[in-house]
Amino acid sequence: MSTEKVKGPASYFPSIEKTYGKLIDHWLSLARERSEQKHMDVVNWLKAEHGLGHGHANAIVAHVRAEKA
Repeated sequence: MSTEKVKGPASYFPSIEKTYGKLIDHWLSLARERSEQKHMDVVNWLKAEHGLGHGHANAIVAHVRAEKA
């Protein structure tokens, strides 16, 4: 078992799951479906349509963008 602390966007995942009551895979899937859109367009969509806070929405989109890189 690793004792290294999670860093970057993934560090928000436990809080996202607790705050919004859905597994992180749900949110990542939504962002992946819009991966062709601009980063901030997806962030704003998650905020407007799903009620996520800016930091949480940004972390989700940043994680999905990093997967593609």
